[in-house]
Amino acid sequence: MDVQIEATKSLVSARAPFSGLVNLARRYGLQLGIVGVALFIWILFLIGSPKTFLSYPIYEAFMSTTPFFALMALPLTLVIIAAEIDLSFPSIMAFGMTVFSIVLVSTNSVTLAFVACLLAGWLAGLLNGVIVVKIGIPSLVATIGTQFFWRGVVLVVTGGNGTGLTQTKGTLLYEALVGRLGGRVPAQMIWTIIVAIVIWFLLNRHKFGAHVYLTGDNVESAKLMGVNVARVKMLTFAIVGLAAAFAGVVVSLEVLYFWPTLGEGYLLNTLASVFLGGTSVFGGAGTVFGTFVASFIIGAINAGIVAAGLTGFWTQLIYGLIIVISVSLQSVLSRRLA
Repeated sequence: MDVQIEATKSLVSARAPFSGLVNLARRYGLQLGIVGVALFIWILFLIGSPKTFLSYPIYEAFMSTTPFFALMALPLTLVIIAAEIDLSFPSIMAFGMTVFSIVLVSTNSVTLAFVACLLAGWLAGLLNGVIVVKIGIPSLVATIGTQFFWRGVVLVVTGGNGTGLTQTKGTLLYEALVGRLGGRVPAQMIWTIIVAIVIWFLLNRHKFGAHVYLTGDNVESAKLMGVNVARVKMLTFAIVGLAAAFAGVVVSLEVLYFWPTLGEGYLLNTLASVFLGGTSVFGGAGTVFGTFVASFIIGAINAGIVAAGLTGFWTQLIYGLIIVISVSLQSVLSRRLA
């Protein structure tokens, strides 16, 4: 008997390290998976174009352009975890910048224009939440409608004409948002990290994040547990609207010009970043870390394809392959590790 007990103890102690690894994989499987995908793609690009991917300028380009949609993808993760969707943020980018340019021309104050822009974005996002929660229109339909509405407002107000922003160059706002830290690191990259930390804190260390997960997982259970589901959903939409307006300012200041078409072309990149990062399309599951890493995967694909010597026509094809394969692998891993 003693021999059997000792043998059992030995077997358990031998399996202990592996059980720890299994638990680690269960807890961080999606995050480890997306990091694996990022490393795999980076190695492919490194093999295809070592000269480009062993030099700093390509990474400066990633840090400069990826934040344009990563700044929206990070808060959009909250909306999708709450089992909703927002398709109006590209138009809210342009709407916020329309307000920015009007206030700037009227007051010549960059600070006032920036505050007005953020306020406009917050209110536009909040309107989405009110339409979805109070009127009861599905978020997919509601935000398609508001997407057209805000784009129409922009075109009517601007007459389809853009606005130059050269007077903002050299201001504190310009340096803070799109300047170069140490002459090398784009400020928008720093802001992307800050936004990621703030959203991560809200989602993982604040009761608001727990309410978002509960709402997305099971609305009725969340209500029974005392969660104000309506307020949670409206706040997530408002945060996306705020982030879209902020991203609009960053994009426009980077090129010192505001086009009424601002935001067009960011919809798919932003959504792809969220879903590639492991956020469930059915709500209730997702991570800020996954969206952050996935944004840079999406941002790297276009430059990587061109640097590897392929034509830009390959971009869409490889986007689709990476997203479908990655999401399929994540789904299989989730079932195996559950």
